[in-house]
Amino acid sequence: MTLYDELTARGLVAQVTDEEEIKELINNAKATFYIGFDPTADSLHVGHFMALSLMKRLQMAGNRPIALLGGGTAMIGDPSGRTDMRQMMTTETINHNAECFKKQMSKFIDFSEGRALMLNNADWLTKLNYVELLRDVGSHFSVNRMLAAECYKQRMERGLTFLEFNYMIMQSYDFYVLFKDYGCRLQCGGDDQWSNILGGTELIRRKLGENAYGLTIPLLLTSEGKKMGKTQAGAVWLDPNKTSPYDFYQYWRNVEDADVMNCLRKLTFLPLEEIEKMEKWEGSEINRAKEILAFELTKLVHSEEEAQKAQDAARALFIGGGDTSNMPSTKLEASDFVDGEITIIDLLAKSGLVPSKSEARRAIDQGGVEIDGRKVSDIKLKFTKEQLCGDGVILKKGKKSFNRVYTE
Repeated sequence: MTLYDELTARGLVAQVTDEEEIKELINNAKATFYIGFDPTADSLHVGHFMALSLMKRLQMAGNRPIALLGGGTAMIGDPSGRTDMRQMMTTETINHNAECFKKQMSKFIDFSEGRALMLNNADWLTKLNYVELLRDVGSHFSVNRMLAAECYKQRMERGLTFLEFNYMIMQSYDFYVLFKDYGCRLQCGGDDQWSNILGGTELIRRKLGENAYGLTIPLLLTSEGKKMGKTQAGAVWLDPNKTSPYDFYQYWRNVEDADVMNCLRKLTFLPLEEIEKMEKWEGSEINRAKEILAFELTKLVHSEEEAQKAQDAARALFIGGGDTSNMPSTKLEASDFVDGEITIIDLLAKSGLVPSKSEARRAIDQGGVEIDGRKVSDIKLKFTKEQLCGDGVILKKGKKSFNRVYTE
């Protein structure tokens, strides 16, 4: 099976511009390709996972990736998939976020000895002369065609700013610079980037008379039809300080049954033959497949040691045995106790399982809180410091959120 055949079998090819040429490039390790990442937060999240996995697969086959940090385009904001304009960020924030991205990407991509490049489009976009850009680049774009692009059509009713309207031109110019200066002939991205990728291939053809190519990957969807990690609200981050390895493991361990095989094919590096065998699994074996998915992805992002710790903690909760010390924990200080006691409301709030005390009361009233496996119904329940010493207690909110609360 060729590399392109494997990508197709894993469901990682949504659209391509020139299939035979792209096959020739990547199957024979001839492709210098790029994927762009706008640093709109200080951490990558699972929405970036597909792109990072694709970069790793292509590099493992001998192709050279360029990870392009959008220090310049982040000043504008990609309107793709948006119903409103992105919040404007300062240059300092963008640069800080870009540095965080660099550190995380190095876990996936080998940047040693020129095997991959990490560039920042601020290096050329912030130096552009506006009039020259209009003449040299803007003249190659049809406004009618741009307005027909899906990324703009979604915003027309709500209002599309001129600032955002320029995003396609900026991304196209990125491809032009990378083609001209770094020999990059292939741009990859999510299928919401198709119009922007086409803009870049067309600009290169018109200005240089050369052919460049584009490949998009499908955005990974849950069974509820939500794009994984596409919004930052409630996002699952790759930074362990924002989403712990245990919570990251639990996120994948709790995917819907219908999503497990899709995620295994697209995100893990397990052989396809092994995944095809899992497709025949039924009943409780589906949970085993979920464990494999969660372990493989946690290992990829956080290390095998952290994946094992997370798995042990999860098993301690769900099937008995294992080490509960590895689950998310909250250590209470002496100041958290009043007259040597603390209420269940304060415990829930301190643990971070609820955003407020009012949410804690609501969760208890709705029967969604347990302590050490016993449902809590009394909102006035209190615990002494002695009860929480040592191993403490395990709080559970809903079906999936746990926290061990203890004191010394």
